[in-house]
Amino acid sequence: MRIVIAGGHGQIALRLERLLAARGEEVAGIIRHAEQGDDLREAGAEPVLLDLESASVEEVAAHLQGADAAVFAAGAGPGSGAARKDTVDKGAAILFADAAVRAGVRRHVVVSSMGADPAHQGDDIFDVYLRAKGEADAYVLRQDALDATILRPGMLTNDAGTGLVRLEAHTGRGAVPRDDVAAVLAELVETPATAGLILELVGGSAPVSVAVKSVAGN
Repeated sequence: MRIVIAGGHGQIALRLERLLAARGEEVAGIIRHAEQGDDLREAGAEPVLLDLESASVEEVAAHLQGADAAVFAAGAGPGSGAARKDTVDKGAAILFADAAVRAGVRRHVVVSSMGADPAHQGDDIFDVYLRAKGEADAYVLRQDALDATILRPGMLTNDAGTGLVRLEAHTGRGAVPRDDVAAVLAELVETPATAGLILELVGGSAPVSVAVKSVAGN
């Protein structure tokens, strides 16, 4: 498979790239800064230099041509203001989905956030973020040309992954290592039977492959 990852230099994305490359997949990661390229190459991924805040649908679609799956793992980051929640967490996610449709890439996985909701109330930066993510998620799921799965992890940690998770429509709050988020994403990419689902993810007791198969069978 060829998999293209938006936000290719993010902490989860780099972990995902290593996992996919280790199992022999062809991986490309979209990055904003050329100096990030070496980290992607070290992870086994091909760096693609492209700014999703200024690129056109056609430009993004050109890099998605021939891909078997697309993963949106980009984010404005915790230090960004409200404007970039709109341009990255919402706008770039919508652009990436539109480009996947244009390129004919059906399998689409989005890294969202627990609590994302287009109707979320409040004016704090995190409220704006949750609203932006919720609006983007809803847009992606409306695209009939995409087999899309939305993954909403709980509080992210840098603890070593356990390989044991709880993956359900509603898990309740909890923490999850980024290692385990990447492992779940790697499984979801190859599990189109999860299309149309919004899944919450926290640490748990089910092995990753079992957890993904379980939700795919529902």
